Amino acid sequence: MTVADAERNLVRTVERVAEERERVTLTSEGKPVAAIVPAEDLELLEALEDRLDVEEARRALAEDGPSVAWEKVKAELGL
Repeated sequence: MTVADAERNLVRTVERVAEERERVTLTSEGKPVAAIVPAEDLELLEALEDRLDVEEARRALAEDGPSVAWEKVKAELGL
């Protein structure tokens, strides 16, 4: 669906997404630019991102190498 079509039909589009759990890809000049998805899909995506962040943090912590105190990092960043 084009962004312009979505703008003209926003209420109906949101209803379709919410009630029918439809995913709508918005396009501009024929290219995908955004999506409207059910809230449950967004929650799942965010949970997956959180899980990937935790796994990446665990890998970083398992690496051998020098560590830097959090207080020192904050001071260097001016926080």
